[in-house]
Amino acid sequence: MNVNDIIGTIGVGMVLVAYFLNIFYLIRKDGILFYSLNIIGGAISCYASILIMFWPFIILEGIWTIVSIAGLIKSIKKPQD
Repeated sequence: MNVNDIIGTIGVGMVLVAYFLNIFYLIRKDGILFYSLNIIGGAISCYASILIMFWPFIILEGIWTIVSIAGLIKSIKKPQD
């Protein structure tokens, strides 16, 4: 396993952890932790994809990160219940 693989594995792992925690109701789907894990994981995965110049995942993970940032901003601005 090379450095690119390790970086990509960490990023994808974070996104999968966020998904797992959400599916089993361990974190809120509109919570800061969910979005933060997706932002950091997506950005790390995007970086790993840039390192290997794999455009489909550069685009996928870049958009994933941007959408997660938008979700975090929306969540922060939303009035608390």
